[in-house]
Amino acid sequence: MKIKIGVGIGITLGIIYYLFFSSSYEIKNAIPTGKNIICFGDSLTYGTGASKDMDYPSQLSRRIHMPIINAGVPGDTTETASRRIEDVLTQDPRIVLITLGGNDLKNGVSRDAAFTNLKFIVEKIQDKGALVILGGIDFPLFGRGFGDGYQVLAQQTGSVLIPNIFKGIFNKSGLMSDPIHPNDAGYAIMTEHFYKAIQPYL
Repeated sequence: MKIKIGVGIGITLGIIYYLFFSSSYEIKNAIPTGKNIICFGDSLTYGTGASKDMDYPSQLSRRIHMPIINAGVPGDTTETASRRIEDVLTQDPRIVLITLGGNDLKNGVSRDAAFTNLKFIVEKIQDKGALVILGGIDFPLFGRGFGDGYQVLAQQTGSVLIPNIFKGIFNKSGLMSDPIHPNDAGYAIMTEHFYKAIQPYL
């Protein structure tokens, strides 16, 4: 009996792991409708710290030889971005790349509140038939679980996930314009992260 109970618990845990932590899940709107590629987010989308036309949306546009709309607003949190979601929905979105959550983390917004807002944003965009690419932020020592939050949200919504857009950039003085924002070279690396995510869906 104890063996059967143990096996049952093991199977249950395995299912839970698969549902919530497996890297394999179905991407929603993998063949998107709509017309425009839009980058939606905060200062990392806007391009704070970058020279003219060296923000990541501009660099990505040149990389894929397609126009991209930059809908980044410095200082945006997930809450303020959710209130201007029409900036995306009214522009016939086809693929939307999102960088949000960093200001929530910095400002002490709870993880639950931040990811509730993000889920609302992602699902509103997906309801238009667009593919969502979610740019995660992962600071293991002081990230308050936000890194895991992006993983869970991507699987819940079927978004394409970049686990950490700062990978290879953060804390490298030659790639940062200040402690938070990349410089031109840093944004070039971020552009490559987004290029690898978007390329299969172009």
